Amino acid sequence: MGSIEIRPVRPDDLDAVYAIALKTGANGEDATALYADPRLVGHVYAAPYVLLAPESAFVVEDGQGAGGYIVGAPDTRAFEARLEAEWWPALRGRYPNPSPPHEGWSADERMAFLIHHPFRVPSRILADHPSHLHVNLLPRLQGRGVGSRLMDVFLARMKELGSPGVHLGVGGANARGRAFYAAYGFTVLEEGAHTVWCGIRL
Repeated sequence: MGSIEIRPVRPDDLDAVYAIALKTGANGEDATALYADPRLVGHVYAAPYVLLAPESAFVVEDGQGAGGYIVGAPDTRAFEARLEAEWWPALRGRYPNPSPPHEGWSADERMAFLIHHPFRVPSRILADHPSHLHVNLLPRLQGRGVGSRLMDVFLARMKELGSPGVHLGVGGANARGRAFYAAYGFTVLEEGAHTVWCGIRL
């Protein structure tokens, strides 16, 4: 099946990270058909880590190139502040704020809303799990133990940076993702209408 390498992210991985975010952007499935702008998912969930937090971002690469990533930040509140100062302003100038909210929004409009109104993780989750992550793998790398290897590398980095715990949000409909996190050792912290918050102590 060829060799697989997990390595720190590089600036030239950015386009691949955008592509992977889109290909996994529908509860782990391909979201290409949902978005008119193929970079919107990456703008919100992946690209800022490559540029603002490369010290805690890793790519998995095989013979076909980059096929997955794990990104995150040791201090979620500090990263939210950096996004507000350094990431969202330029994007807000490019994507109109779709207001008021309504059920008829397109996928692009829903993502644009998050650019203008970023979700802030509840403080009760951050109390014991201040770090967070996003992990995605293309189908060719799934079911081969790669996700666990990525998680091992990322959590070791968070521990090295002094974090006591890591959280993540997974779509309630993402059964595959929820099963993976549970098997790895994440526990459910709370369940919202659409998102399940899971955490692991380091």
